[in-house]
Amino acid sequence: MNRNPIAETAELPSPWWAPARHADVRPFLMARSAVTRAVRAWFDEQGFVEVETGILQVSPGNETHLHAPRTELTRADGERVSRYLRTSPEFACKKLLAAGERKIFELARVFRDRERGDLHLPEFTMLEWYRAGEAYDAVMADCVVVIAHAAQATGIGQFSFRGKVADPFAEPELLTVAGAFERFAGIDLLATIAHGAGDRARLAAAAKGQVRISDDDTWSDIFSKVLVEHVEPKLGQGRLTVLFEYPAPEAALARTKPSDPRVAERFEIYACGVELANGFGELTDAREQRHRFTEAMDEKQRRYGERYPLDEDFLAAVGQMPQASGVALGFDRLVMLASGALRIDQVVWTPPAGEA
Repeated sequence: MNRNPIAETAELPSPWWAPARHADVRPFLMARSAVTRAVRAWFDEQGFVEVETGILQVSPGNETHLHAPRTELTRADGERVSRYLRTSPEFACKKLLAAGERKIFELARVFRDRERGDLHLPEFTMLEWYRAGEAYDAVMADCVVVIAHAAQATGIGQFSFRGKVADPFAEPELLTVAGAFERFAGIDLLATIAHGAGDRARLAAAAKGQVRISDDDTWSDIFSKVLVEHVEPKLGQGRLTVLFEYPAPEAALARTKPSDPRVAERFEIYACGVELANGFGELTDAREQRHRFTEAMDEKQRRYGERYPLDEDFLAAVGQMPQASGVALGFDRLVMLASGALRIDQVVWTPPAGEA
């Protein structure tokens, strides 16, 4: 059989920069520009300072399931040192809080290995901001306003994704994580937490029949399965959902609630089942932060055979930080919803390297 190289070439998809393909996504990109302008204007009006922090870091973050690209630098003396592309600007921003900054924000390029899909890119933009001296309900309220400003900038009346809709201008639903587990999975989540730790056997018994549980699943694994399969798809329907008071074992970099140490001052915001933001009342106890990071890296080593170094400079800064609240918002996801795009790669100016 004779091959026709001309016909085969014609069947290949055109590159992303082909004028016709670019024209298809240009309305989404113009929406991105409008949202960017609106967001920057709002933060300026509120007295925030825009910062630009370094991408190459000693540690990319110390969460078990976050993975970062790694590179090497050669110093002037020839010594080679490892550095990571950041998964968030969080460490650097908190050092700036320790330095004396009070209200800062950044539109940060961040990187995540092992992530690609309609809602995930290996390189994306995170909108992150911090308020020194303010409780986490302040940045919670900020999020609702920022999301509404994005929708206003594009003129969209409602968000829509995979058959679900949400009004970005409506009063958001406030729901605790424990309340969501009770409502959508019939699980008394707080009964499975004691002394800041999860009781794996108790949660496994409560979740039996709800999710598939493996012998090596930890409390956090079971929690995540219930959250992903039974809770998240029900959130942000009709209006935004603010899911708050995460269980203490899932506190990450958040402080625990003084009146109930079973939960932490952490929240997430959802629209159409899509997670948009993750915020904290920030932990300022360096010893506790070191303990959490070490436990997370031990678990990463067990699961993935790797661990990231601790940023000692960051841990020193945590101890000097003022009380603060902060939040990270997936800017590309927000633009996707505000522009009516179907996939996240439709709202970025250039796709991931190596993709058509």
